[in-house]
Amino acid sequence: MENILAGAALLARWDVVIALFAGSIGGVIIGAIPGVGPAVAIAILLPATFSLDPIVGLTVLLGIYGSSMYGGALPAVLINTPGTAVNALTASDGYPMTLRGQAHRAVSLAYSASFWGGIFGILCLILLTPLLAWVAPQFGSREIFLAALLGIILVVLAYRGQVMAAGMLAMFGVFLQTVGLDAITYTQRYTFGMTFLSSGVNLIVVVLGLFALSQAFFLLVEPDDSPKPQPVSGSLFGGFKELLKHKRIATVASGFGVIMGMVPGVGEFTAQFMSYTYAQKTSKDPDSFGNGSPEGLVASEAANNAVPAAAMIPLLALGIPGEALTAMMLSVFYVHNVIPGPALFQNNIDFVYALYLALIILNVIVVLFLISATNLMTKIIQVPTRLLGVIILMLSFVGVYSLRNSLSDCMMAAGFGVLGLVLKRLNLPIVPIVLGMVLGGIMEVKLRAAMARVKTPFDMIDRPIAFIIFIVILLVLGLHMRALVRDWQANQKDADHDLHDTQIR
Repeated sequence: MENILAGAALLARWDVVIALFAGSIGGVIIGAIPGVGPAVAIAILLPATFSLDPIVGLTVLLGIYGSSMYGGALPAVLINTPGTAVNALTASDGYPMTLRGQAHRAVSLAYSASFWGGIFGILCLILLTPLLAWVAPQFGSREIFLAALLGIILVVLAYRGQVMAAGMLAMFGVFLQTVGLDAITYTQRYTFGMTFLSSGVNLIVVVLGLFALSQAFFLLVEPDDSPKPQPVSGSLFGGFKELLKHKRIATVASGFGVIMGMVPGVGEFTAQFMSYTYAQKTSKDPDSFGNGSPEGLVASEAANNAVPAAAMIPLLALGIPGEALTAMMLSVFYVHNVIPGPALFQNNIDFVYALYLALIILNVIVVLFLISATNLMTKIIQVPTRLLGVIILMLSFVGVYSLRNSLSDCMMAAGFGVLGLVLKRLNLPIVPIVLGMVLGGIMEVKLRAAMARVKTPFDMIDRPIAFIIFIVILLVLGLHMRALVRDWQANQKDADHDLHDTQIR
């Protein structure tokens, strides 16, 4: 209780309260505008948060991260266009309900399921805090190195069918963080005589280029669009009452969200797929899924909103981000010398509880705002896409230049923006590059620290936690190889069957 009160005292400041409202309401608006998304918004705001107190900056970013999926459900339900990528399954069941004249019911149910998932995830995070506080100090340099290595492996393997491309992009990210002046030997690495590379490739420049500028370029080259959703009439409180009829699905879906959120590289998509599949298989009316099923809508929204709180678990306990948005937040911790990991729970437990309370408050703010301002949000959805592209482009370059007042950074960000656009056109993942940079930096620092006590390769795994993580890495790789062999055997059987049919004909 003492820690909770200390966390509440950190939040009881006017600047933190403003940050809570700005982040939560701003996140809803950003999520509701198709083509923007939380990654773009957080990338643009990152440079500004560096000058704020850590609790203020992180509160803004958490607000955007935790509330954008609420807003993303609105265009998914009303115009069949997900506001964020993770609202795709919401559209598959929400929009058919709108076509049947049940837009009010679908929107209300989406809000209530999102709130259920968000609060469930935060409560799990709070209940796990004593365990995190006990486990985190057990992690030394070797354990964190292996955990970061496991994170990169899971991120790469999460892209089924694109593992080779994801692996190459992750290694490209690892390479980028090695560029510049080595902090220990003070030698130049991969600068090729170019002085502007001596300070390295800035993570924020890469993030702004890959996410914000690439999206701006994408919106500018696409045909202009201005969707016109119909207004929603009636009270939106009914969804909470209807949600109680589906509380089993909402709870299980939230559980999937928490579990998948803790695993690096997995996140909302896997949680949604598993919860949606579970809901369909246990439903009395499985054929209605994809055609306007309330159960499908609940499963989708509860799962994806439980992920943000769970994704904070590896970030706070080990300083290891599981996806792009928590990787961006990690830079805010580092700028203010608040290092996530074992020391955070020992020295700044009030800060941790302040983040927990902020997550709860922002969920309440978001729901109250949406219930009272849904029709206002339908107006925001109608912003022309090319105008959005121009605004994002301008804000991105302002953010990049404000970092170090460097035109070189702006040119570098533009280059990464073009790279991001090319990757989007080729349907290749962007996230592995960012996580490669972040996790690669952690791996290098921890490996160097561990090598002072490591004489043979087996010394890396001579402690219980390090050995367990090593076994998990082997299991993950083994299961992936097994899946590849099974896919190859299935393809061979199909090919033999087709050849046999051809010979008979």
